[in-house]
Amino acid sequence: MGRKLNHIELFAGCGGLNLGLAASGFELLFANELSPMAATTFAYNFLAEDLEEVAATTGTRPRSTKWLASAYPATQLKDRLRENPQATVTKPYCDLTGGIDDLKGKLVVGSIVDFNNWLDGNQQVTDALEGQVDLISGGPPCQSFSMAGMREYSNARNKLPGEFAEFVAKLRPKFVLLENVSGILRPFDVGGKKVYAWIEVAKAFASKQYVPLCIHTNARFAGVAQNRPRFVMLGIRYDGVYDLIKRRLEEDEPGLFAQSEVFYKKVQDGVPIENDDIRCFDLVKDQTFFKGLLSPLRHHKQYTVRDAIDDLRRDTGKPMPRPSEYVKLLERDFASHLNRAHPFEEMQNNELRSNSDKVKRRFRLYQILLQEPTTQKAVQDVLSGASDSLPPDVADKLLGYEYLLPDGSEGQFKGNQKDKRKKLNTFLIEHRTRKHSQKALDPEQPAPAALSIPDDACHYNWAYADLRTLSVREMARIQSFPDEFAFRSKVTTGGQMRKYEVPQYTQVGNAVPPLLGKALGEIIQKLNNYYQEAIKPKRARATKRQIVVEAA
Repeated sequence: MGRKLNHIELFAGCGGLNLGLAASGFELLFANELSPMAATTFAYNFLAEDLEEVAATTGTRPRSTKWLASAYPATQLKDRLRENPQATVTKPYCDLTGGIDDLKGKLVVGSIVDFNNWLDGNQQVTDALEGQVDLISGGPPCQSFSMAGMREYSNARNKLPGEFAEFVAKLRPKFVLLENVSGILRPFDVGGKKVYAWIEVAKAFASKQYVPLCIHTNARFAGVAQNRPRFVMLGIRYDGVYDLIKRRLEEDEPGLFAQSEVFYKKVQDGVPIENDDIRCFDLVKDQTFFKGLLSPLRHHKQYTVRDAIDDLRRDTGKPMPRPSEYVKLLERDFASHLNRAHPFEEMQNNELRSNSDKVKRRFRLYQILLQEPTTQKAVQDVLSGASDSLPPDVADKLLGYEYLLPDGSEGQFKGNQKDKRKKLNTFLIEHRTRKHSQKALDPEQPAPAALSIPDDACHYNWAYADLRTLSVREMARIQSFPDEFAFRSKVTTGGQMRKYEVPQYTQVGNAVPPLLGKALGEIIQKLNNYYQEAIKPKRARATKRQIVVEAA
């Protein structure tokens, strides 16, 4: 049996992609992450290192987590874990001494820009690693591409895929994997011209001698219990890999790489690129591509919110459902690939956030709207202040349900029909909110894509105890993390700290779902199998020549 394929993980976050790749047979060479908070979770689950525990012990320093740059020495770990990684203050402390052992099996905390600069000054490291890396993977921060955020073409974060490509060029792995939001496919208007960020990303990697295959898929196809559209770019190094497996790709995957190869050669020749020079295969719109190489992206079953979290309901006094097939799948696929700082003894991260009675009453309303979807717009108009009353027919549809009333009871509004309509309108006005996107989760569907902060959605279960937002654990289940995966650092944050802190809820929301990561890892494994088959004849010829020489 040959060695496991290795990979370097950039923009590692809490480790969702790393976990998926581990389950598909990859071994981590080293990882890089900007946020100390996300790094705390990564180190805990994969490097058996509890940074919070180390920080509490005076004078000790981490064993497997290294800082590229910090304003504090390594022995002041508590300060490092609270440090703003985006601050422009002087950061004189670097834990890397310049040897390859600084990196192997380690997590490097710091920016990809600083990491590239460090590699430029430590040529012996790049010399030792060049050609020895199978895969470099990562998901650069995506807020400026996301349709749910502020789309800004000039945002500095948009330069990170380019830094990713620079890093790749230094180490020349066989394969590259980049994951991002599907909003990257939407054009930006730059001086009246449509500019596509995904094409710019493909150009950046093609300029570094990688043939890019661009894909639009949805994590739910891979078995994730969330409707999560994603952009994926697979890059194959042209020299020594793509040129060897090209014939096999043409035989097994006709047409899949044809346009990518033409695009690659245009970039290499310096020919101006047009927007239709490269194709993004849209598996959401055309599922005929779920075959051959891309078949791992289609799981045998698509799972729902109920599959993910129903056994975590808070129905007081009622027997809870057994863990579903989905929950067992996560345990089977991922638990054995964790290297935790402490053994798993009981489920963590399942504490509930406190909600006021008023918020709980609003959550019951959202659960009712889930049953009456045609009434949602009229109700939202009243909740937002755009209207002061519901149309009578809409009100009549809603009056048959039991509400959580201001006096603490559960029941219907009393009186004649006119009085009940008036009371319902008054109830809605009293529960107005600026959070217009909130809704109850539909238990029979995958979770919506916008589920990155705790207040995005409330539970579907009608029990009083479940008039609440989801716990970190429930969100992690939806994202396909096993229960053994422990999220560390603060649970949530607010105010100006949102700009740089990455608490537990955000770690989950930003992560690549492990099931999607596993599927992508299986695709890379297939490509590597093509490569191994291509070099077998070369190895055989080399062995035959050696036998002849020795015989002579």
